[in-house]
Amino acid sequence: MKNNHGANLHQLSETLGINENQIIDFSSNINPFGLSPKGLKKLKDNLQLASIYPDPDYIELKASISSYCNCNSENIVLGSGATELISSTIKIISPKDTLLLSPAYSEYENELIKVGSKITKFFYEKENNFQINIDHLISFISSNCFDMIIICNPNNPTGTLISVEDLEKIYLNFKKPIMIDETYIEFTDSSKTSAINLVNKYDKFIVIRGTSKFFSTPGIRLGYSIVSKGEILDSLNIIPNLWNINIFASLMGEAMFKDYDFINMCHNDFNENFNLLFKGLKNFKEFKVYNSNSNFILCEILSSRFDANNLYNYLSKKGIIIRKAQSFDKLNEKFFRVCVLTKENINLLLKEIEGFIREY
Repeated sequence: MKNNHGANLHQLSETLGINENQIIDFSSNINPFGLSPKGLKKLKDNLQLASIYPDPDYIELKASISSYCNCNSENIVLGSGATELISSTIKIISPKDTLLLSPAYSEYENELIKVGSKITKFFYEKENNFQINIDHLISFISSNCFDMIIICNPNNPTGTLISVEDLEKIYLNFKKPIMIDETYIEFTDSSKTSAINLVNKYDKFIVIRGTSKFFSTPGIRLGYSIVSKGEILDSLNIIPNLWNINIFASLMGEAMFKDYDFINMCHNDFNENFNLLFKGLKNFKEFKVYNSNSNFILCEILSSRFDANNLYNYLSKKGIIIRKAQSFDKLNEKFFRVCVLTKENINLLLKEIEGFIREY
């Protein structure tokens, strides 16, 4: 297993000799449209609340999430980011044998190793354009004795989306804990694509989300799980430390989940920008551009003249950072990933890629 994440802007700033604010980061998959105005206003208006403790039950925050996700407050578990919830869920279930759909976010594997789980990987295959054959997956599950299945949906880095209907088929042939990481689901029509409705229908679903990507708030470290009622939910509710969500994260969350003008604007503008980036990348005959149901796009370099390391080095000198994807399982130095940013930044990226290809 390779352990590597997106760009460390602090380190890159020193290496490149430019200010952090001048770096155009296509590697971190963060919504480019900024913070929720209502969330930011509530934060600014309540800075004096730093001197008091948050509500230990987070009633208003959970109510806001409940409304946003159309789920019951009792099924919500809060955490300091999605990664903390991934860790605590794996610790509670402590599976002896886990099926992990891969390539995927490295922290799943890191946490499974900590609990001594045997890890079996079922791959999104390049030969199938990184799409999953559900019948093959279900057959594979049925022929093994897994204790838990972990799925990132949409998947990072491939952008693959498994439908709710197929997730339900998987569960009905498994009937053990399934953890769905929906970090990127809000870049789709989540009313049709999210597994949250399966939480009430079945008793071993765990859906995990964060606010870092869609709401552009990695700094506040706010995540939440929607968990089926039962032993797993009861155990997760015991784990959190008192006041584990700071008061500013709680305040922002209370407001931004209800900021529907901002949410709708993000969806509308995102679709336009995604199409601009996708079509622009498709114009380069040197690339194979894979379909994506997320805010990032996986590309494969077909040319023998250069690889993603060459492209990364060229672009980074211009202050543009892409994600080299060779740290993901079964992806090599020919793969890179870019996320959707503003139209201005996308046009600049496409222009610089064109210049790079001319030089090579």
